Order: sequence, then C-alpha cells, then structure tokens
Amino acid sequence: MSGNGAPELSVRNCGDLRVAVIAALWHEKIMDGLVDGALRALRELGIDEPTLLRVPGSFELPVVAKVLAGRGYDAVVALGVVIRGGTPHFDYVCQGVTQGLTQVAVDTGVPVGFGVLTCDTEEQALDRAGLAGSREDKGHEAVTAAVATATALRSFSEPWR
Repeated sequence: MSGNGAPELSVRNCGDLRVAVIAALWHEKIMDGLVDGALRALRELGIDEPTLLRVPGSFELPVVAKVLAGRGYDAVVALGVVIRGGTPHFDYVCQGVTQGLTQVAVDTGVPVGFGVLTCDTEEQALDRAGLAGSREDKGHEAVTAAVATATALRSFSEPWR
C-alpha cells in the first residue's frame, strides 16, 4: 500500500483482536516513527492492549512473527528498515525478510502486516516513517492492512480449503 492507488480501508468490530507488533532497533528515529504510527492505528481501531516486542534488526522479524502467530495472535505486524549500502547485504536482508514474513503468513494463516521499509537512502525512509513532515505513515498502514485481513478471515464460518 504505497502512495498513489492505496485503498481506503474501513475496519470495524476488531477491538477484541490480539495483535502483536514486532519492531527492529536499527535506525532509531525512523523506527520510533513506525512504532508510533502502528500504535496510533491500533488505538484508533480500538485495540487497547497490543503486544510490542523489539528485536535487534529486520532479519530477526520472521522468526519472532512465526512464534507469535503460533501463540494465538490474530495478526502480527513487522516493522523495520533496511537502507541500501555499498554491499549486497541490502539485497540479502530485504529478500530474506520479505520471504520469511510471507512464509509465516502463508504457513500459519495469520496475517502479517509488512511495515519493513527497503529504501535507497535515509531520506526515503524518513519520508515513509510517519514523522512530522513525512509523506507516508507505513507503520499505520501495516497495522491497518493486517487488521483488515484478520477481520476478513474471521468473517468466514468455515476454514479455507
């Protein structure tokens, strides 16, 4: 859900959902913005007691997401930021995190909100972090997407086949 073409999601009757937010520690200012946006979105949705866990970096997000998905959470939101440097490290981390979080969602059936910024520059990340002056609030968007998906899934009376 980026920039132009992003859907307007209307989420209702979700205050009873168990939601966990996992946030990396790298790039503190950017991460503070993402976490603030995520927690604000949860408050707006009436989810008053989310779980917030901090992990060292974005690469650690998938394993924690999988454990939380297996512990009865209705949705998990992963927040992180990876900024391109001069080595292929960026590509490996971004690919691993993206594939890992996707696999958690597919394997467990628990929606995983993808709030991992993969940017070329720190300025791009700051512009998406939900800070004063930012154009986008990816922490807020990741929560809204995960919770909207969780409410859609629970609207079915029979499990997926």
